[in-house]
Amino acid sequence: MEASKILYLVTGAAGFLGSTVCRELIEQGSHVRAFILPNDPARKYVPEGVEILEGDLTSIESLRPFFAVPEDMEGVVLHIASIVTSDPGYNQKVVDVNVGGTKNIIDLCLSMPRIKKLVYCSSTGAIPEQPDGVRIKEVDFFDETKVPGCYAMSKAWASQEVLDACHYRGLNACILHPSGIMGPGDYALGEMTQNLVRIINGELSAGIAGDFNLCDVRDLAHGMITAVEKGRCGECYILGNEPVTFKEFCNMVTEESGGKKVKMFLPIFAANIVSKITEKQAEKKGEKPVLTSFNVYSMARNNCFDSSKAKEELGYTTRSYEETIHDQIQWMLDEGIITTEQEGE
Repeated sequence: MEASKILYLVTGAAGFLGSTVCRELIEQGSHVRAFILPNDPARKYVPEGVEILEGDLTSIESLRPFFAVPEDMEGVVLHIASIVTSDPGYNQKVVDVNVGGTKNIIDLCLSMPRIKKLVYCSSTGAIPEQPDGVRIKEVDFFDETKVPGCYAMSKAWASQEVLDACHYRGLNACILHPSGIMGPGDYALGEMTQNLVRIINGELSAGIAGDFNLCDVRDLAHGMITAVEKGRCGECYILGNEPVTFKEFCNMVTEESGGKKVKMFLPIFAANIVSKITEKQAEKKGEKPVLTSFNVYSMARNNCFDSSKAKEELGYTTRSYEETIHDQIQWMLDEGIITTEQEGE
């Protein structure tokens, strides 16, 4: 496909990853159309030069105009939109959007001859965990009953819908599995950015002695775009990084920002006890708990993912945590999310 003749159709374009994807495409001189929710306040974060259409993933009729590709062009769909939740309980809205919306995207890709490819953004959460010490690799079948939490379940279910459409209905698609996400441009102030603010401002009295796996949003965006040309039909690709302990992460943040060091890190067993207490307290007050047992699980589990397939086939690369932290803190300063770099004590 000639780059000048491709119309990139991006769902979730007002989100952290989606807006970063749009930004890179616009910088490349590409034609980009975004699909966002009606009256989405995050609309202002969609980069200039992107055509914006409003609608709802759960309504196939509202999606049809988004899929209308001019006669002299071919369409490529980057399906990034989803509802992300750390609440493990079943949520029908999450299933309707993440699974039902993906089914609608698949059906329209197959019914519109000008749509040449779908790149679906899944999650490493859709892949069953492996024992500690075993690197988690891509799978060729997804079972939503084998992963914990409603979000992971919905992504596994939707991923299998995409694979089934590739195998049995002639869909040209590949699937990407990002791990965690951080970096500049998180205008919605997601959980990781909020944690950064707390660490920098000295508001985090204690951390958890676990780890996680985070990627720079710019590396994920570039991986999404290169998958358009290089991702093989019916194949899955993990876009991950090396795991980092929360203590190592906090030390990098405070070294970069000049803030106070987090001095205490709770062992997993103690963090589980604290999480159950905070969940009960929050439930009584009708508030969102600061720490949940699912948060603790996410840092206790095996977070070691194998991205070698994406590196070999897509040319995927990851920058260092230090570089991402430096760039995100600078962006937060520029945006006034944090006011001044903290003085060490």
